[in-house]
Amino acid sequence: MPYITINDVQLYYEDHGTGQPLLFLHGWGTSGRVWGAQQAEFVNEFRVITLDWRGCGRSDRPMAGNTLAGVVADLAELIRELALVRPVVVGNSIGASFATELALAHPELVGGVIAADGPAYWPAQGMPLRQIIDDMRYDRVNFVSQWIPNWFAPRTTPGLADWTIRQILDSGVFIDEHFHTFAEYDPRPRLPGLRTPIHYVHGELDAEIPVEVARVCAALTPGAGVTVIEGAGHMPHQERPARFNAAVRAAARAFTAATAA
Repeated sequence: MPYITINDVQLYYEDHGTGQPLLFLHGWGTSGRVWGAQQAEFVNEFRVITLDWRGCGRSDRPMAGNTLAGVVADLAELIRELALVRPVVVGNSIGASFATELALAHPELVGGVIAADGPAYWPAQGMPLRQIIDDMRYDRVNFVSQWIPNWFAPRTTPGLADWTIRQILDSGVFIDEHFHTFAEYDPRPRLPGLRTPIHYVHGELDAEIPVEVARVCAALTPGAGVTVIEGAGHMPHQERPARFNAAVRAAARAFTAATAA
């Protein structure tokens, strides 16, 4: 199985295809498996890399480093170790925040960002992250089972929520540390300084991070655009994969054209 040791942590990744690299970053508690519809479609056109970031999926579950800075440091080293030349980084939810922060910290490493249903500014949105921390600690199974179905649009097949719940419960408990970080996170003041091209893709019916968040972030980010995926919630890459893939392809091609010009 393809593992790589980054910053003393063994990370699981998959690397298929050739061409412009696309690096996919999943959301909190899930894994690279959520990108199956993207992996299958893009592998004949791009070099497609999916990653289980630390604490999730098939990767190690260390006590330390489960922070925004820790994951960004892992990503920067991964790009160097795999010799990825300015990949387009596609992230969902907290993965979109990781992608954005990576571009802010290491613009020389990133060719573009596609932020799916993020990056959020959770404190200003009123999301009760500190309560979530307690609920996750003391009533994990019950809380996750009630929370995760809200990530998906109405009438989404229940099996998708069930699978997501299983992935989260299979991940390590130390990833809850991210909620402490994001209880104070607001990227908006720094977005005007982002020089890496970025495109926001957002589910129309996202109940966790409203679509207005994407529009606000895009308005603050030089040259950014927004694509709204109709009928999708917080996980548009799984709920409406064909529409999501079309948006990713269009953004990636636009990034490449802008670089060539």
